[in-house]
Amino acid sequence: MEIDPELSAYIRTHRSDDVRQLALSDQKRLGDSLNYVLNQISGWQKAKEKIPSWSEIDGIVYPPHLSMEQCSSERTAAYKATLVQGDTFTDLTGGFGVDFAFIARNFRQATMVERNAELCEIAMHNLPLLGLPHAKVMNGDGIDHLRQMEPIDVLFIDPARRDQQGRKTVSIADCEPNLLEVLDTLRTHAKKILIKYSPMLDITLAVKELRQVESVHVVSVENECKELLFLLSEEATENPPFHCVNLTKKGDTRYTFTPEEERNATICQAGEIGAYLYEPYSSLLKAGAYKSLCQRFSVDKLAVSSHLYTSDNFIEAFPGRAFRVIDTFTLNKKEVKEHLRGITKANIAVRNFPLSANELRNKLKLKEGGEQYLFATTHMERRVLILCEKA
Repeated sequence: MEIDPELSAYIRTHRSDDVRQLALSDQKRLGDSLNYVLNQISGWQKAKEKIPSWSEIDGIVYPPHLSMEQCSSERTAAYKATLVQGDTFTDLTGGFGVDFAFIARNFRQATMVERNAELCEIAMHNLPLLGLPHAKVMNGDGIDHLRQMEPIDVLFIDPARRDQQGRKTVSIADCEPNLLEVLDTLRTHAKKILIKYSPMLDITLAVKELRQVESVHVVSVENECKELLFLLSEEATENPPFHCVNLTKKGDTRYTFTPEEERNATICQAGEIGAYLYEPYSSLLKAGAYKSLCQRFSVDKLAVSSHLYTSDNFIEAFPGRAFRVIDTFTLNKKEVKEHLRGITKANIAVRNFPLSANELRNKLKLKEGGEQYLFATTHMERRVLILCEKA
């Protein structure tokens, strides 16, 4: 892939500019190169947030908008790289190559397979710039490549999450490729298999269907659940650990439990709402870590289905957001008027409550934001509002 030096210089000079303004002001100057240049500038701007280390490397070429939107972030890719290592590695669904590039550093030989010829050309240009001269790129179908390749240490695959009509898929069988049809082939060609799925997937069913699951990783970024990772190997057990991870700029939080621990744990229901309220990170809620939290951190659950916890003493290590309780009251008009006097805005969240956050905000006539938080939930079979501030 040859890049015109003048275009590269223009992109470097204007990469922080507004793309829409450039499209209007420099259309004649750029001519047929307009779309390419604008795509590179918007790609760099997206990478600065999503893949910051790549944005600092001069000469990186970015793919079309959709591929930039769908590619992994640097933080999730770096986390995947902590899970596998060895001698030989193949990524069967390379895409823009973010996951591949981070994982490939842990291997002597690394091959990326991708059906889209343009993405392959981009990867072949970028990988040497990323310090990966040993990485090889192949244009073709990943499953076809799988059937003819020699056995390796680790395979990575990220099945497409949408069907041909563009609808979101939530089951293994609805993803492309359907790994249930090629599981045996995958196992005969790799010692370990790392699979990335949408957070919409049913984890318990996936563990049952995939079989030989060594570990499950539920990955969130800034408390937004991003992906599910299943590591398959001969070291699998019937009770694989679930690793719940929340990656943030301030530091990462991790919570590990097993399905058996969760089944055997006892819910400690709160008779009274204590001085502190806790909301588990989204990765824990997705993984189903409901009862084990009570045992592990000596907190009480407000109700079986509320997924909010409380304690009289502050639990700093709790894997979630912590709040100091200011007040508790019901949706009774008189109580609302008394307890919300002088409050015009709050951050509203609902858990096991009949109204949505927007419906409740309109009912209470509160604006969004501010330093105070209002949780609407169920406690002791009563609908309650809990006014809090961050602990």
